[in-house]
Amino acid sequence: MLLNFSASPPSPSSPPLRFTTSKSPVFYSSLRPKTHSSKPPPSSLSHSLSAPSSLNLRCKDRLFGGYPPAKRLGFRSWAVPGLDFSSLESVLEAAGVLTAIIIVHESGHFLAAYLQGIHVSKFAVGFGPILAKFNANNVEYSLRAFPLGGFVGFPDNDPDSNIPVDDENLLKNRPILDRVIVISAGVIANIIFAYVIIFTQVLSVGLPVQEAFPGVLVPEVRPFSAASRDGLLPGDIILAINGTKLPKTGTGAVIEVVDTIKKNPKRNVLLKIERGKQDFEIGVVPDENFDGTGKIGVQLSPNVKITKVLARNIFEAFNFAGQEFWGLSANVLDSLKQTFMNFAQTASKVSGPVAIIAVGAEVARSNIDGLYQFAAILNINLAVINLLPLPALDGGSLALILIEAARGGRKLPLEIEQRIMSSGIMLVVLLGLFLIVRDTLNLEFIRDLL
Repeated sequence: MLLNFSASPPSPSSPPLRFTTSKSPVFYSSLRPKTHSSKPPPSSLSHSLSAPSSLNLRCKDRLFGGYPPAKRLGFRSWAVPGLDFSSLESVLEAAGVLTAIIIVHESGHFLAAYLQGIHVSKFAVGFGPILAKFNANNVEYSLRAFPLGGFVGFPDNDPDSNIPVDDENLLKNRPILDRVIVISAGVIANIIFAYVIIFTQVLSVGLPVQEAFPGVLVPEVRPFSAASRDGLLPGDIILAINGTKLPKTGTGAVIEVVDTIKKNPKRNVLLKIERGKQDFEIGVVPDENFDGTGKIGVQLSPNVKITKVLARNIFEAFNFAGQEFWGLSANVLDSLKQTFMNFAQTASKVSGPVAIIAVGAEVARSNIDGLYQFAAILNINLAVINLLPLPALDGGSLALILIEAARGGRKLPLEIEQRIMSSGIMLVVLLGLFLIVRDTLNLEFIRDLL
């Protein structure tokens, strides 16, 4: 699920109007450049991605009516610790997906304001130093150095703006309903985009379905790793580990293998292997990670046969896309629920932008079609998280407007609003920095260097 953060704290002289966007294990951030303290920054809708629990790209373990034997294809973030950025193309694809999602979210805010005649001063893709910009209709459009965020700026509190402070077309002076529409538009845009992505997948490449078989597949063995040294080969299927037969349960079997290997550094682990038509046993001695856990240097995946299901007509396409959309949405909501109900157990799985790109790159390397589900789930995560009534999120801004409505149109005192928003922003900034450092240290090639 996404938590979002903005880098520039609000000025003491004016409350920020920031609507941040945020997914399940990821941090997506749009950070505004700092403004000199003597000049309050203009209002902005800035957005970032972050996610509690694991980035769950798993669909419901069922398919639509008519295909009962198959199960939905899924990707889980258990693969994150073993990821690296060796494939530049897949990394760029994942970063491109994130950038597109942020552009869609910001465009929702922008269009909702523009179509209502509300003054907008800036539309930025990325954050940090400006690489290129142009002006059109009194709006500055800019491309910034780091394409993992964005913001829409409003001239409400801009000291350089020549618009009178009592102008009825400033966002802060608009009726409650108009402001609610602008704040909510980013979330609505992401929901629509998620459905469009799924619908496009249904019509173009089809929905992936899988039939599970016993064991865990080994698609890749890293050179000079423990697995390579002890005789494991790409394409092998692990049927049992230390005498325990692996279940036919997809990612559950993978997790069992990973956990056993992690718990046995420098100790022999007995694997029952299927290679071609032969079954035999191999002893593998995991190397020890810097954190004391074991690793053998392989990529693991459920042992499944994947096929594609294409819609036969437009009505079936709408049906498939609708069921898939609701299935993914339920999955995201369930993941969020589990995160909050079992936070002590799931806190370690919260990840930032580095892990999001790592997961996306892994999906792209495994199967480019998986980027459809990756993008759809990020959109849904972003929408759900941003509706939470937390400071620095769209939901937090909506909560303040609801309080204003409950008070008969009287806003909260300026100082209180400022403290609420600034405390939320600072908390998310600190969390984001922590996650970026931690996720970077967990990358495989970084761990190999340590």
